[in-house]
Amino acid sequence: MAYIISDECIKCGACESECPVNAISEGDEKYVIDADTCIECGACAGVCPVSAPSAE
Repeated sequence: MAYIISDECIKCGACESECPVNAISEGDEKYVIDADTCIECGACAGVCPVSAPSAE
């Protein structure tokens, strides 16, 4: 199951640069993860200061 980013996101960008498959992009109010590209590695969750990314 792909990861999602909750509304807790503070748009710091840490997750985007950590994603090995470039599945994360900046949205209007928070970063978003492309579920079709996400490989469920959890790298984004490991670097997020507010624990916004999580498995669906």
